[in-house]
This record gives sequence, C-alpha cells and structure tokens, in this order.
Amino acid sequence: MNLFEAHEMTDPAINRLPYDGEVYYHGVIMPKTKADFYLKELLENINWRNDEAVIYGKKIVTKRKVAWYGDQPFSYTYSNTTKYALPWTKALLELKQTIESKADESFNSCLLNLYHSGQEGMAWHSDAETDLKKNGAIGSLSFGAARKFAFKHKKSAEKVEILLEHGSLLIMTGTTQSHWLHRLPPTKKIGAPRVNLTFRTIVAGQNL
Repeated sequence: MNLFEAHEMTDPAINRLPYDGEVYYHGVIMPKTKADFYLKELLENINWRNDEAVIYGKKIVTKRKVAWYGDQPFSYTYSNTTKYALPWTKALLELKQTIESKADESFNSCLLNLYHSGQEGMAWHSDAETDLKKNGAIGSLSFGAARKFAFKHKKSAEKVEILLEHGSLLIMTGTTQSHWLHRLPPTKKIGAPRVNLTFRTIVAGQNL
C-alpha cells in the first residue's frame, strides 16, 4: 500500500495507517515566512552534535547531527548510547506549545535531527524505548527540504509513504511504535538541509 500521493491530503482526522497504529498528517501548519524563521533559528542556535551509536561493540559516528532538550536533564538511551536533555530554548518552547495544541497532548522533551542533505537519512526503526510513554503521541515537526517518510509493518511488511513538507506536522500515536517501523530514505536528488523535531513524553522515574 503506497500512500505517497496522500501528502496532498492534509485532513488531520485521516489515519494514514491501514491498521495496528495511528498516524495523522496535519500538513503545513504555519506560513512559509514563519517556517523559514524557525529553520534559521534551529540551524544557528541549537547545540548540535554528531550522533553516536554502539553497534556490535563498535562506536559509529554519523554525519547526521542531533540534539536533545527537555523539562529537566532527562537521560535518553537508544542505540546503546545515553544523552541528557538540555534546557529548552525560547524557540523550542514556542514550537512545543504549538504542537501540544494540535496533538492534544503534553510533551516534556524533544529529540532534534539535522540532515545536511538528502544523502543523510535514517534506517528502519521504531521509537519504542522504555523511557518513552507507552502508546503516547510523538509530534514530528519538519523544516527545510521536503523528504519522503516511510512506514513498514513489522509482520506484513506493508508500506505507507508520506511527503513531509517544510513547516509540516506528523503525529504518531497509539500502537504505531509496537507494530510499525519508520525511516527517512536517503536520496541524491536533494541538496538542501532538513531539521526534524520529535516532541516526546519521558515517563518520570522510568529511566532510572
């Protein structure tokens, strides 16, 4: 099932997954001038660091850069590495409030990814770390180059694809992380950067 053309539909009430989860694409949620402002702000004023992962005992450093912010210095572990959240910036707090109003959920942290070009992507994975609120919503806000975002069911391998545009919002919730993988496929056709913010809820005390 290929819903790549579904990016033209921006009805947030439409669940883009056929079963076993909920994904709602709100489309572009702000004027281009505002999206341009936030892209510049995020590129220049976020404490970006190259992402690190430990795979089969070997430390891997990616070209892609990441940052982790939150209400408190939450620890967050994935790919066998642990990060500690930095205090919110003014821009991130503004965006958090915007996303919370759309998602009807409160978030206490945000993982940011900076892809310098289309050649940088993300492999198949699910955001199912034990630190995260089980079946909680994840608000994914995109700035910069429009990129294809793909889902694949863990058992049936059925796929769903959505084009994430500049200033757009995607919300994953329910059992999505339990049943679906997602990825950002690399492409040589895009030379511009993309910044993605995934607003999440860390469960207090669960990661101690």
